[in-house]
Amino acid sequence: MARCLVARGLTIVYGGGNVGLMGVLADTARAAGGEVIGVIPRSLVAKEVAYTELPDLRVVESMHERKALMADLADAFIAIPGGYGTFEEFCEF
Repeated sequence: MARCLVARGLTIVYGGGNVGLMGVLADTARAAGGEVIGVIPRSLVAKEVAYTELPDLRVVESMHERKALMADLADAFIAIPGGYGTFEEFCEF
């Protein structure tokens, strides 16, 4: 998916983590030369799950602010398998 999005010149906006499927997606997109923007709440940065090597990692104060900023930055949304949080965020957008 990451290579496909990058090949089309699309920027990936995601939750800013370095773990799980989204961490792999971000790694793959960056390796393919794509632009990746991460948006992560400060509380998750403190738990060391932030992808700190992203050139554009935006740290926000709350999950509400995270979702609002991601919605402002994105033109479309894709959900890949995740947990309850993924489902909740996707339904809100």
